[in-house]
Amino acid sequence: MTSPTSADKRRAFRKLHESGCFVIPNPWDAGTTRYLQHLGFKALASTSAGFAFAQGIADGKVDRDMMLSHIAEVVTATDLPVNADFEGGYAHDPAGVAENVRRCVATGVAGLSIEDATGDAQNPLYDLDHAVARMRAARAAIDKVGADVLLTGRAECFLVGRPNLDEAIRRLRAYSDAGADCLYAPGIRTAEQIEAVVKAAAPKPVNVLMSAASGLTVADLAALGVRRISIGSTLARVAWGALMRSAREIAEQGKFDAFAGAVPFAEINGFFRDDFPRRPKP
Repeated sequence: MTSPTSADKRRAFRKLHESGCFVIPNPWDAGTTRYLQHLGFKALASTSAGFAFAQGIADGKVDRDMMLSHIAEVVTATDLPVNADFEGGYAHDPAGVAENVRRCVATGVAGLSIEDATGDAQNPLYDLDHAVARMRAARAAIDKVGADVLLTGRAECFLVGRPNLDEAIRRLRAYSDAGADCLYAPGIRTAEQIEAVVKAAAPKPVNVLMSAASGLTVADLAALGVRRISIGSTLARVAWGALMRSAREIAEQGKFDAFAGAVPFAEINGFFRDDFPRRPKP
């Protein structure tokens, strides 16, 4: 069977954003990418934090070239559309964002997101005019190469200590006007907050970051009008949780009881053996 082209994946990704609601889980390497495809998800997204942890690096400390290589690895490992968690575009100025977005598009991604967080604890968000200029630069870079990559604009207010819904909405509307196709305010949790963002963003689709703390289900989010549900680094942290509990039990108690939850070798090895012929070629 012929693998889909980048253009095929981009068309499919845009189609997913036109109606309904879908979950876009976040793998952090080729193995997790292939397994999530196997479960029937319709698209995947990278996780900057999940990848960083796997490399022994804190989130936000992975450099551009290392991240681009990782994104390309995920894209190559799946037939599904991939959205790149491209953090802040790995540059402060709009021109730098544009050049890096061009490089990200070249990996074959179907979508990418740009954040408005500065990384500076004293001034955690870019001034809105500058943030809008960065978003416009990302949009222009995509359009210049005619890639039809879906651009997500992120308002990081709730993640950087500024949990102001009105400010997040104001920023999302500005990013929409600047060319963002999908809007995202990670950190909003309540049904009321989500509903307000969906209403304010309309007719643009909204992505919601899901966590167990909210208690909301896919059906609940769909009923609120959410189009796309991502889970960020959560799957990676679930895996780290299992490793840390098991390793601590050995180091601190000299016991191996936590191994009871391990996936049988034959099951996981069999999956990769059987799935190998279907792995897309670079």
